Order: sequence, then structure tokens, then C-alpha cells
Amino acid sequence: MKHIISILIENESGALSRVAGLFSARGYNIESLTVAPTEDPSLSRMTLVTWGSDDIIEQITKQLNKLIDVVKLIDLEDFVHIERELMMVKIKTTEHTREEIRSLAAIFRGKIIDVTPTTYVVEMTGPSSKLDAFIAAIDGDTIIEVVRSGPTGISRGEKGLHL
Repeated sequence: MKHIISILIENESGALSRVAGLFSARGYNIESLTVAPTEDPSLSRMTLVTWGSDDIIEQITKQLNKLIDVVKLIDLEDFVHIERELMMVKIKTTEHTREEIRSLAAIFRGKIIDVTPTTYVVEMTGPSSKLDAFIAAIDGDTIIEVVRSGPTGISRGEKGLHL
């Protein structure tokens, strides 16, 4: 089962390396990882996506909590949460396919953010399943490049990851 783990971590050099090393040393895989400063400049929020049984995720969270840099963490799968991913897709276009790609992007609520005589770059956010559906709807031979952030998330309501 997929788990999105949000971690408040001290904003210091080497903190990311220690988290990655923990996963590497135990043979666990990180599917995606994003890190950015929070409203408190001394802390960063790390969003880590991994797969595993409940026992494996419990082991991962226990090991993460032992790291000196980790201030607090939550597994978003334990809460009602909002999950989003960012994707940019570079697509080959011709004068005959441009309107079709524009329409498809609009249906999926994507934005065309770059136009050249032979390409479009479409930006899209949403659940991973929506982004997957957009990719499936496009002729695979026209896709030049796909860049995805991996999922990130936040809990709904009053519950939050803060000190």
C-alpha cells in the first residue's frame, strides 16, 4: 500500500542525506521525495512517498522518529487528506494536432505553458490517477518528455503537521 509520509525536519545540511541513508540501509524504496522550507525558516517539510505493508511503514516511521533531525512526522494515509501531483508533458504537435491537444488539455484542466512551432508543454496538477489518464489519452508517439513531482499532500480540517 502507498503511504505519503510528511516530516518536519530541521533545515540543516545533511538532513536529507540521513533520511535517504535510512531507507537505503534497510532496503526500502522512496518512490518520490519533495523538500521545501516551511513558514519557520529553521524547519523544512519533507514529503516522502513509499510503498509497504503496515508493518513495514510502522518500522519506517519508528526509524525516522529516531533521527535527530526529525522534529515530527505523520503518515497522511491515517487521515483524510488532499493529495496532488504536478506534471509537465512536452508533446510533438503539427498544425493538424494542435487543436486536439488544446482540447484534451482543457478537458483535463491543464494549461499550455510553452508553445513552439512543433511542440506544446502542458502543465497539470491533480491526483496521480488524473495525470495517468491524461498520458493514456495522448498518442504515445507524440510524447517527447514527461516530468512529474510525485504526490504531495496535506491533511484536511484542523489537523496539521506543526509544532
